[in-house]
Amino acid sequence: MADRRTAIMEGAARVIARRGVRGLRVEELAAEAGVSTALIYYHFKDRAGILRATLEFINDRAGRYTTERDPADPVLDALGELEQTLLLEFQDDPAVRENSTAWGELRASAVFDPDLREDLADATRVWIQEVSELLGQVHPMAPAAGLSGAAERLTALVEGLSSRWLSGSLPLAHARELMVSSIAAELDRLARAAA
Repeated sequence: MADRRTAIMEGAARVIARRGVRGLRVEELAAEAGVSTALIYYHFKDRAGILRATLEFINDRAGRYTTERDPADPVLDALGELEQTLLLEFQDDPAVRENSTAWGELRASAVFDPDLREDLADATRVWIQEVSELLGQVHPMAPAAGLSGAAERLTALVEGLSSRWLSGSLPLAHARELMVSSIAAELDRLARAAA
């Protein structure tokens, strides 16, 4: 049963990335996932349930590809961990492209969907908190408000740069360069605030 649910979530992410939230049709999702529409409704009750579950799925998948490390890789210091976590959002990998595109589509649709807006806001708060904690590992004496503000700016920048990269208006290497320089600027600001 878990495999079918995963197949549905993978299919939903693909369909949303391709057609947007408004283009998500349960029949197309069923065909994409290789299941019946009845099974989709069994697992998710309605379209809103599908969207909520897909948002959770893409957040979990992003968490895996930005934090899981090969045990053979060298151990990163706090700065390396922060940079790698944010830079792994910019990979020329089909799953990352799909995930980032689906996230952008869900974010855009949240403007018109109050239920989705609340779920997206919760997911964004968690992401900001995670980045804030990573920043705090680099600058443990920085004030909490400074860490939170820096995390909010960096995560918003990831979303904006990702949108430009995915649309072809910004080369991947340049998006990564801009991210690295922004991380350095935020860390410099935190260092000054902690002094």
